[in-house]
Amino acid sequence: VDEEEEYECVSVLNSHTQDVKHVVWHPNQELLASASYDDTVKLYHEEEDDWVCCATLEGHESTVWSVAFDRSGERLASCSDDKTVRVWRRYKPGNEEGVACSGTDPTWKCVCNLSGYHTRTIYDVAWCHLTGALATACGDDAIRVFEESAASDPRQPTFGLTAHNSPGRAVTLHCSASVLRTSVEAEPSRKKRPRVSFSRHMSLMARAVFPVSFLE
Repeated sequence: VDEEEEYECVSVLNSHTQDVKHVVWHPNQELLASASYDDTVKLYHEEEDDWVCCATLEGHESTVWSVAFDRSGERLASCSDDKTVRVWRRYKPGNEEGVACSGTDPTWKCVCNLSGYHTRTIYDVAWCHLTGALATACGDDAIRVFEESAASDPRQPTFGLTAHNSPGRAVTLHCSASVLRTSVEAEPSRKKRPRVSFSRHMSLMARAVFPVSFLE
């Protein structure tokens, strides 16, 4: 935003080789993450008055549709056409775990791969900043909520499925995270893409009614 409170383009980022599906800001730092049709996640920061790619996260076998930071910004979740959700953790130089870093830049390492829960493309992922739960919106018309095991190792966290609606009909789910809204954004000439997001203000014990409704 300039002095006249008008927006201007300050940088064009073209690090991806295919179209970009989603971008999200870090919750408390000037760090940007993007998901792409080229099967990767990229991270960007400002350097010498320009924005540059500072990390490329590889591991998904198909299009990455969405990414989401947790409350601390130390972990990033990504979801893909390969029917998996990956959780990436940031390791800073000199970390106790001994994860190698390049210079002063941190390394993002995949510490968890949620597979076997989804039957079709996962189009969206949301991280609850109240409880740490993960919610996914899938092409099979289902929303799933995962919670991290209290006894799991932070270096290799484990998540369990705690809520799942039955496709094709409304189901009431009781979960320890509150879902504020679910929606679908339909794009011309593209398949329908469900979206999901968490409320920051609702009670930790809430009742959510599914499934999501499609906007034509």
